[in-house]
Amino acid sequence: MDQSLLDLIATEVRMGAGFAPKRADTVFCRGEGMHLFDTAGNRYLDFTSAQGIALLGHAPPAVAQAIAEQASRLISLPSLLHSEIRARFLTRLDQVLPDHLPHAFLCNSGTETIEAALKLVRLTTGRQEIVATTKAFHGRTTGALALTWSPKTKKPFEPLLPQVSHMAYNDEAALEQAVTDRTAGLVLEVIQGEGGVNLGTRSFLRAAQERCRRTGTLLVIDEIQTGFGRTGSWFAFEHYGLEPDILCMAKGLGAGFPMGAVAFSEPVGEHIFMGVHGSTFGGNPLACAAGLAALNAYEEQNLIAQSAHVGAYLLSSLRERLQDVRQIRSIRGQGLMIGIELRTRAAPYMKALLEDHRILVLNAGPRVLRLLPPLIAQPSHADQVVDALQAVFANRTPAGR
Repeated sequence: MDQSLLDLIATEVRMGAGFAPKRADTVFCRGEGMHLFDTAGNRYLDFTSAQGIALLGHAPPAVAQAIAEQASRLISLPSLLHSEIRARFLTRLDQVLPDHLPHAFLCNSGTETIEAALKLVRLTTGRQEIVATTKAFHGRTTGALALTWSPKTKKPFEPLLPQVSHMAYNDEAALEQAVTDRTAGLVLEVIQGEGGVNLGTRSFLRAAQERCRRTGTLLVIDEIQTGFGRTGSWFAFEHYGLEPDILCMAKGLGAGFPMGAVAFSEPVGEHIFMGVHGSTFGGNPLACAAGLAALNAYEEQNLIAQSAHVGAYLLSSLRERLQDVRQIRSIRGQGLMIGIELRTRAAPYMKALLEDHRILVLNAGPRVLRLLPPLIAQPSHADQVVDALQAVFANRTPAGR
């Protein structure tokens, strides 16, 4: 690595002031499909989808072309003016969403969708109490952070939003106690991503919806990580026949371009008034062009079904070929969202995969390896990752780590 690039990286680290975690020494400069490339020309298989957002892989031609063409026409337009591309995007999104969610607010990120949902549940019900679950992660802004479970993450910023409580995930008895006629909203992930790739049970999720209906509580489903084909369906809640009152979406919505959306039911929409919420950049022309291209690509390339097929193949291969690995406690997931829970810390194995096999994976807490490949992943990519995992686990203590 030449000195000029080292100087640039040093400036990046200094300007970042510690916000980002300690990075590997590798410097990436471009991506193509399933792969990232570093400044030395080395190729890496990306099983993170850039933290779950690049569902079409890196630099997908359809999205890149749509952004470039839109940028040459119009980049910025406030929501107080009609936009052709925004109208086209919302029309396409409406075709993807279930019929009971006819409205949507556009913003820029997942945590912004949670903030909007918090306001909507209180506005609609006139109540203040909000319930989330243990091991939940919903964002880092102050409202979303109040819903997030991790005490370590929240402690420096307390007191946070009042009247927010947490109940045990997948616990129907706790559900009966926590959600009452004083609860404005119950916020759930169908699969907890950051919390460890924990799958909600059908019984619990159905009971949660029924409890909300009986108490007049709004059911908010956070599909920021699971939406747009990640689990083998457009949305994870569809696997369980749920009908959320509010749906939070981001990450795959723009296939890598910053974008978020909150869809909500007619009863929620009846309480909306001018100025109740807003976003300067939400629904901007570039984001809408990217989102429209992404939604079209997911369908035209049959990627929802491909996610289900390749995900099932990957999960079965992991369970079959790693069943005797003593470091592994369990392997779980749905579609292309898979967690490998270890009996030890995940960080050394993530490092070994990166440095020895040029494969990028994520963690989900300190002991879970998380696989979030793009929806364009093929069985051959799954085989490459399983081969590498076998090699890494065969070395009980990876050398030099």
